[in-house]
Amino acid sequence: MGIPGSGLAKGLAVTLRTMTRKAHTAQYPEVQPELPPRTRGVIGLFEENCTVCMLCARECPDWCIYIDSHKETVPPAAPGGRERSRNVLDRFAIDFALCMYCGICIEVCPFDALFWSPEFEYAETDIRDLTHERDKLREWMWTVPAPPALDPGAEEPKEIAAARKAAEKLAAAEAAQAEAEAAQAEAAQAEAAQADDDDSGRNGATS
Repeated sequence: MGIPGSGLAKGLAVTLRTMTRKAHTAQYPEVQPELPPRTRGVIGLFEENCTVCMLCARECPDWCIYIDSHKETVPPAAPGGRERSRNVLDRFAIDFALCMYCGICIEVCPFDALFWSPEFEYAETDIRDLTHERDKLREWMWTVPAPPALDPGAEEPKEIAAARKAAEKLAAAEAAQAEAEAAQAEAAQAEAAQADDDDSGRNGATS
């Protein structure tokens, strides 16, 4: 059994230690806080990658993503080809009054159109103004931090490896073509020089 009043003494000791320390107050908003790299502030939209697949809206547990689109006919890429139809994004909005920042929409997006931004200063005086349209989401996209560097021991992505091999093959083909052209030029110069020597020899023999 503890000594009576020991808990009170411990609490007072903690209070006394805290009182002797200098308080550090961040003068926000003059001094911006240093946020962790994976801070979940708001969601940025990279509109060019959005194919209106609706996965984010369907998987959202709060149903706070609103998407509107229409179909357009794309002419055939080659003569005699078939026309194709594609979805064109008309509206992409997120109601941050309902969003619980679970990140499911970002995880399920198969085309990397949604990203976490550390931006957090988006308070409004009217709750209805917390529904931000695609223009605002696009502005937040430029505040998204760059992805972390790959692990040095990680395997090179297949897409990058294929692109590198194709570039190396193209460079080798261009180098071989340049060597062949240089060899042809040297052979032509040698033939021209030999022809000049033969003409000089014939002229000397005639004179």
